[in-house]
Amino acid sequence: MISAQVVHKTYIDGETQVHALRGIDLNIGEAEFLAIAGPSGSGKSTLLNIIGCIDTPDSGEVQIDGELVTGRKTRDLVEIRRAKIGFVFQNFNLIPVLTAYENVAMSLALLGLREAEIRERSMTMLAEVGLQGMEDRRPSRLSGGQQQRVAVARALVKEPLIVLADEPTANLDSETGEDVLKLMLELNSRLGTTFVFSTHDQMVMEYARRLCLLHDGLIVSDEHRSA
Repeated sequence: MISAQVVHKTYIDGETQVHALRGIDLNIGEAEFLAIAGPSGSGKSTLLNIIGCIDTPDSGEVQIDGELVTGRKTRDLVEIRRAKIGFVFQNFNLIPVLTAYENVAMSLALLGLREAEIRERSMTMLAEVGLQGMEDRRPSRLSGGQQQRVAVARALVKEPLIVLADEPTANLDSETGEDVLKLMLELNSRLGTTFVFSTHDQMVMEYARRLCLLHDGLIVSDEHRSA
């Protein structure tokens, strides 16, 4: 599903070079539930952004669903993100003036679907994440956990192959964070969607079915676990 081969990424900060990734090799299969963990500055967010076609490596190759994405034009990367990748962020990134329904439906509207299909799929997905009856609430009327559930619904409603979650529990209390993780694990098992997390949260690491540890831009451990 995802293949990263000898991926390097360096940032320039004034006169300093920051080697975020130093030759990463990582293959992620279909329906995996994988956490990429490590301390701040280890390169985990950079790796997630490169997998998500938000950033580009300095060298190396990345494939998504068998398709080479490195070296592609910006408009091609936008289409790949729309068609194959959903995103969940630590700050939820919901549009405050839109309702829960409208935040979710927007993902499908960008794909050019008919209004009737958009409504059916959006309402179904909101019910799937436990928000039936809250479709017309704006983010300010939802708790942090409910907002993150809207974000999960928005990511999944377009039926992506991959969901990338960058520190999805960072702004949630432990109980709410665990509820969101259980939801994503259940959806992973039922829908077969690949989930890849960037995290320093020990709870996310414990729920992961595979744990990759990064340190100074290198994978120092890659552990597969049974369900």
